[in-house]
Amino acid sequence: MDHIHPEFHRFLGREDKERLLGQRGLVAWMFGLSGSGKSTIANAAERQLHDAGRFTVILDGDNLRSGLNNNLGFSHDDRLENVRRNAEVAKLFAANGVITLVSVITPRRELRDLARSVIGDDFLEVYVKADYATCAERDPKGLYAKAEAGEVKQFTGKDSGFEEPEHPDLVLDTRALTVEESTEALLAFLQGKALPGGGGAPPEK
Repeated sequence: MDHIHPEFHRFLGREDKERLLGQRGLVAWMFGLSGSGKSTIANAAERQLHDAGRFTVILDGDNLRSGLNNNLGFSHDDRLENVRRNAEVAKLFAANGVITLVSVITPRRELRDLARSVIGDDFLEVYVKADYATCAERDPKGLYAKAEAGEVKQFTGKDSGFEEPEHPDLVLDTRALTVEESTEALLAFLQGKALPGGGGAPPEK
Protein backbone atom coordinates (compact mmCIF):
# COMPACT_ATOMS: atom_id res chain seq x y z
CA MET A 1 0.00 0.00 0.00
CA ASP A 2 2.68 2.46 -1.08
CA HIS A 3 0.03 4.95 -2.19
CA ILE A 4 -1.24 5.46 1.41
CA HIS A 5 0.39 8.38 3.21
CA PRO A 6 -1.05 8.99 6.72
CA GLU A 7 -1.10 12.62 7.85
CA PHE A 8 -1.22 12.12 11.61
CA HIS A 9 2.14 13.82 12.15
CA ARG A 10 0.73 17.13 10.87
CA PHE A 11 -2.38 17.17 13.04
CA LEU A 12 -2.76 18.86 16.39
CA GLY A 13 -1.44 16.55 19.08
CA ARG A 14 -3.56 14.61 21.53
CA GLU A 15 -2.27 16.68 24.41
CA ASP A 16 -3.68 19.83 22.78
CA LYS A 17 -7.15 18.29 22.57
CA GLU A 18 -7.03 16.98 26.13
CA ARG A 19 -5.83 20.31 27.47
CA LEU A 20 -8.74 22.04 25.75
CA LEU A 21 -11.27 19.57 27.17
CA GLY A 22 -9.67 19.29 30.60
CA GLN A 23 -9.86 15.49 30.53
CA ARG A 24 -8.05 12.45 29.21
CA GLY A 25 -9.47 10.34 26.42
CA LEU A 26 -10.28 6.72 27.19
CA VAL A 27 -12.51 3.86 26.09
CA ALA A 28 -14.74 2.09 28.61
CA TRP A 29 -15.59 -1.07 26.67
CA MET A 30 -18.83 -2.24 28.29
CA PHE A 31 -19.75 -5.81 27.37
CA GLY A 32 -22.20 -8.46 28.49
CA LEU A 33 -25.33 -10.28 27.38
CA SER A 34 -28.19 -8.49 25.68
CA GLY A 35 -30.35 -7.07 28.47
CA SER A 36 -27.54 -6.96 31.03
CA GLY A 37 -27.81 -3.19 31.25
CA LYS A 38 -24.91 -1.95 29.13
CA SER A 39 -26.76 0.73 27.17
CA THR A 40 -28.84 1.84 30.15
CA ILE A 41 -25.78 2.37 32.33
CA ALA A 42 -23.84 4.03 29.51
CA ASN A 43 -26.71 6.47 28.94
CA ALA A 44 -27.03 7.29 32.63
CA ALA A 45 -23.26 7.77 32.99
CA GLU A 46 -23.06 9.97 29.92
CA ARG A 47 -25.80 12.28 31.23
CA GLN A 48 -23.99 12.74 34.52
CA LEU A 49 -20.66 13.32 32.78
CA HIS A 50 -22.31 15.84 30.45
CA ASP A 51 -23.84 17.67 33.40
CA ALA A 52 -20.35 17.83 34.93
CA GLY A 53 -19.00 19.46 31.77
CA ARG A 54 -17.32 16.40 30.28
CA PHE A 55 -17.22 15.64 26.56
CA THR A 56 -18.39 12.10 25.85
CA VAL A 57 -19.63 9.82 23.11
CA ILE A 58 -21.51 6.50 23.25
CA LEU A 59 -20.81 3.85 20.63
CA ASP A 60 -23.76 1.48 20.91
CA GLY A 61 -23.65 -1.89 19.19
CA ASP A 62 -27.15 -1.72 17.75
CA ASN A 63 -26.66 1.85 16.53
CA LEU A 64 -23.42 0.92 14.80
CA ARG A 65 -25.02 -2.14 13.20
CA SER A 66 -27.71 0.13 11.74
CA GLY A 67 -25.09 2.25 9.96
CA LEU A 68 -21.34 1.65 9.91
CA ASN A 69 -21.71 -2.12 10.30
CA ASN A 70 -25.02 -2.71 8.54
CA ASN A 71 -23.36 -5.11 6.09
CA LEU A 72 -22.25 -7.49 8.85
CA GLY A 73 -24.05 -10.50 10.28
CA PHE A 74 -23.22 -12.63 13.32
CA SER A 75 -20.84 -15.21 11.90
CA HIS A 76 -17.40 -15.62 13.47
CA ASP A 77 -15.72 -13.43 10.86
CA ASP A 78 -18.46 -10.80 10.91
CA ARG A 79 -18.27 -10.51 14.70
CA LEU A 80 -14.50 -9.99 14.42
CA GLU A 81 -14.96 -7.28 11.82
CA ASN A 82 -17.75 -5.67 13.83
CA VAL A 83 -15.49 -5.37 16.87
CA ARG A 84 -12.50 -4.24 14.81
CA ARG A 85 -14.46 -1.38 13.25
CA ASN A 86 -15.98 -0.38 16.58
CA ALA A 87 -12.56 -0.39 18.20
CA GLU A 88 -10.99 1.71 15.45
CA VAL A 89 -13.72 4.34 15.84
CA ALA A 90 -13.37 4.31 19.63
CA LYS A 91 -9.61 4.67 19.28
CA LEU A 92 -10.05 7.81 17.16
CA PHE A 93 -12.34 9.40 19.74
CA ALA A 94 -10.03 8.59 22.66
CA ALA A 95 -7.03 9.97 20.76
CA ASN A 96 -8.91 13.26 20.53
CA GLY A 97 -9.55 13.46 24.26
CA VAL A 98 -13.10 12.07 24.30
CA ILE A 99 -14.43 9.87 27.11
CA THR A 100 -15.83 7.04 24.99
CA LEU A 101 -18.40 4.56 26.28
CA VAL A 102 -18.73 1.47 24.08
CA SER A 103 -21.76 -0.77 24.57
CA VAL A 104 -21.26 -4.00 22.60
CA ILE A 105 -22.02 -7.61 23.62
CA THR A 106 -18.49 -8.80 22.68
CA PRO A 107 -19.15 -12.38 23.84
CA ARG A 108 -15.73 -13.99 23.38
CA ARG A 109 -12.33 -13.26 24.92
CA GLU A 110 -10.86 -13.32 21.42
CA LEU A 111 -13.05 -10.35 20.49
CA ARG A 112 -12.20 -8.40 23.63
CA ASP A 113 -8.51 -9.08 23.07
CA LEU A 114 -8.90 -7.73 19.54
CA ALA A 115 -10.51 -4.54 20.85
CA ARG A 116 -7.73 -4.11 23.40
CA SER A 117 -5.03 -4.65 20.76
CA VAL A 118 -6.56 -1.97 18.52
CA ILE A 119 -7.21 0.60 21.25
CA GLY A 120 -4.13 0.02 23.38
CA ASP A 121 -3.58 1.65 26.77
CA ASP A 122 -6.84 3.63 26.57
CA PHE A 123 -8.86 0.40 26.73
CA LEU A 124 -10.80 -0.35 29.94
CA GLU A 125 -12.64 -3.67 30.10
CA VAL A 126 -15.98 -3.22 31.91
CA TYR A 127 -18.05 -6.38 32.37
CA VAL A 128 -21.77 -5.69 32.81
CA LYS A 129 -22.69 -8.98 34.42
CA ALA A 130 -26.06 -10.72 34.35
CA ASP A 131 -26.79 -14.36 33.56
CA TYR A 132 -28.96 -15.63 30.72
CA ALA A 133 -31.98 -16.32 32.92
CA THR A 134 -31.93 -12.81 34.39
CA CYS A 135 -31.60 -11.18 30.97
CA ALA A 136 -34.33 -13.41 29.53
CA GLU A 137 -36.65 -12.33 32.34
CA ARG A 138 -35.94 -8.66 31.58
CA ASP A 139 -35.99 -9.11 27.79
CA PRO A 140 -36.30 -5.35 27.07
CA LYS A 141 -36.14 -5.81 23.29
CA GLY A 142 -38.16 -9.03 23.09
CA LEU A 143 -35.12 -10.85 21.67
CA TYR A 144 -35.09 -13.71 24.15
CA ALA A 145 -38.69 -14.59 23.35
CA LYS A 146 -37.86 -14.53 19.65
CA ALA A 147 -34.74 -16.66 20.23
CA GLU A 148 -36.76 -19.26 22.15
CA ALA A 149 -39.25 -19.31 19.26
CA GLY A 150 -36.41 -19.87 16.80
CA GLU A 151 -36.88 -16.48 15.15
CA VAL A 152 -33.39 -15.21 16.02
CA LYS A 153 -30.39 -17.30 15.02
CA GLN A 154 -26.87 -17.28 16.51
CA PHE A 155 -28.26 -15.62 19.65
CA THR A 156 -25.60 -15.02 22.29
CA GLY A 157 -26.08 -17.20 25.35
CA LYS A 158 -28.30 -19.68 23.51
CA ASP A 159 -26.98 -20.68 20.07
CA SER A 160 -23.72 -18.76 20.45
CA GLY A 161 -21.70 -18.93 23.65
CA PHE A 162 -20.59 -16.18 26.02
CA GLU A 163 -17.15 -16.42 27.65
CA GLU A 164 -16.76 -14.88 31.11
CA PRO A 165 -13.83 -12.46 31.39
CA GLU A 166 -10.78 -13.53 33.39
CA HIS A 167 -9.43 -10.18 34.58
CA PRO A 168 -11.80 -7.31 33.73
CA ASP A 169 -10.92 -3.83 34.91
CA LEU A 170 -14.39 -3.42 36.42
CA VAL A 171 -17.39 -5.68 37.03
CA LEU A 172 -20.89 -4.23 37.31
CA ASP A 173 -23.12 -7.05 38.55
CA THR A 174 -26.56 -5.82 37.59
CA ARG A 175 -28.25 -8.76 39.28
CA ALA A 176 -27.21 -7.18 42.60
CA LEU A 177 -26.81 -3.49 41.70
CA THR A 178 -29.47 -1.02 40.59
CA VAL A 179 -28.91 1.14 37.52
CA GLU A 180 -28.08 4.04 39.82
CA GLU A 181 -25.57 1.99 41.82
CA SER A 182 -23.96 0.61 38.67
CA THR A 183 -23.69 4.10 37.20
CA GLU A 184 -22.08 5.48 40.35
CA ALA A 185 -19.59 2.60 40.38
CA LEU A 186 -18.68 3.27 36.75
CA LEU A 187 -18.28 7.00 37.35
CA ALA A 188 -16.12 6.41 40.42
CA PHE A 189 -13.93 4.10 38.34
CA LEU A 190 -13.59 6.67 35.55
CA GLN A 191 -12.79 9.41 38.07
CA GLY A 192 -9.35 7.90 38.59
CA LYS A 193 -8.72 7.53 34.87
CA ALA A 194 -9.91 10.62 33.05
CA LEU A 195 -11.45 13.20 35.32
CA PRO A 196 -9.97 16.05 37.41
CA GLY A 197 -9.15 15.09 40.95
CA GLY A 198 -8.54 11.46 40.11
CA GLY A 199 -4.92 11.71 39.07
CA GLY A 200 -5.81 11.17 35.44
CA ALA A 201 -6.46 14.74 34.36
CA PRO A 202 -4.14 16.80 32.17
CA PRO A 203 -2.57 19.99 33.52
CA GLU A 204 -4.84 22.96 34.05
CA LYS A 205 -5.23 25.29 31.08
